[in-house]
Amino acid sequence: MRFEKTAQDAESSARCGLLYTDHGVVETPIFMPVGTVGSVKAVYHRDLKEDIKAQIILGNTYHLYLRPGLDIIKNAGGLHKFISWDRPILTDSGGYQVFSLAENRKLTDEGCMFRSHIDGSKHFFSPEGVVDIQRIIGADIIMALDECPPGDSDHAYAKKSLKLTMQWLERGIKHFDSTEPLYGYSQTFFPIVQGCVYPDLRRESAEHAVSLNREGYAIGGLSVGEPAEVMYEMIEVLDPILPKDKPRYLMGVGTPANLLEAIERGIDMFDCVMPTRNARNGMLFTSEGMINIRNKKWADDHTPIDVNGTSFVDKTYSKAYLRHLFISGEILGAQIASEHNLAFYLNLMKEAQKHIREGSFKRWKTITVKKLETKL
Repeated sequence: MRFEKTAQDAESSARCGLLYTDHGVVETPIFMPVGTVGSVKAVYHRDLKEDIKAQIILGNTYHLYLRPGLDIIKNAGGLHKFISWDRPILTDSGGYQVFSLAENRKLTDEGCMFRSHIDGSKHFFSPEGVVDIQRIIGADIIMALDECPPGDSDHAYAKKSLKLTMQWLERGIKHFDSTEPLYGYSQTFFPIVQGCVYPDLRRESAEHAVSLNREGYAIGGLSVGEPAEVMYEMIEVLDPILPKDKPRYLMGVGTPANLLEAIERGIDMFDCVMPTRNARNGMLFTSEGMINIRNKKWADDHTPIDVNGTSFVDKTYSKAYLRHLFISGEILGAQIASEHNLAFYLNLMKEAQKHIREGSFKRWKTITVKKLETKL
C-alpha cells in the first residue's frame, strides 16, 4: 500500500490523497461503511458500489473470528470472496470489542482471555494471533491489537495500558513482517495510537508508533465518552507528530460534524456505525440538519428526503413515504434510511475533497457544521 497526497488546504491541516491498494484506489478523506460481520446492515453490495459509492468497507476481527469462523473464511478464499466484495477492506483487530467485555475478559502481558458474547466459550487473543487471524480474513489493511482504556481512565491506568499497547505493537509488527499474505495480494499493518485524554501519553504513543515506520497510522480510544472538544484537542496534539505523507485513520468516529472537524485537523480515514444504526432508528442526516423521520410533522411532507441529496433514494422517495414505512414497521424503511445516511456521509467526503482542492475548506466547513448540527 502507498499513499499520495494530492492537495493541501492552505488554512488548516486538511488534505486530499490517494490510497493505493491491490483491490483499488481510495480517494481521501474517506468514510468507510462498517460491515462488522461481512455485511453493511440492510444494504446490498450493489447499492454500496453504485449508489452510495463506497470505496472501502470495514470488517471486525473479533466478530468474524467467532462467526462464521476462520475455517469457513479461509475455505472461501478470504473475506473478499466470501462476501463478494472486490474493493478494499480494512479490519479492526477486535481490541475494542474484547476490552468492552470487562466482566468477561482477563488481561495479561501475553494477551487477553475472553468469553464469547455468543455462547460464553473461552478464547485467547495475542498480538501475534490477531495478525494470523487477519491474514486469514485477508483484509487489505489490518490493525494492531491494542487496549482501549475507558475515556474516564486516570493517568496511572492510561499509562499502564499504553505500555502494554506499545509492547503488543512491537510483537505484532515483528510477527507481521515474518509472515506472508495468504491470497496473492499484499496487506498493510497499521499501529494504533492510544493514550486516553492525556497529551503526554498521546505524544509518547505517536512517537513510538512513528519510530516503527509503517505505511499508515490509526488513532484509537477517542469518541468513547469524552467531550468532542477533548477529542479534537488530542488530534491536534498528534498532527505535528504523525507523518504528513502517510494516511491517518480515526477509529469509530463519528457524527458528520465530527468528521469535518477531524479532517480540518489532518485526518484522512473514518469509520462509524452511526449512519446505519441511527438510520434503523429513524434518524436521518441531511444537508440542512438532522431529521427524526418518525415525527408526525413529516406525515404529509411529499418533498425528497434531502432536497440536495445525490443518491437514488433521495431522488425517489419522499419524507412522507419513508415515515409511513417506519410507522408501519416495514423493513424497507430501515433499508432506505441506511442507504440515505451512508450516501450522505460519502457525499460529504466528496464535498470536503472538492473544497480542499479549491482552497475553501475552512470557510465551507464552518458554515456546514452549523447546518449539520441543526435539528429539523
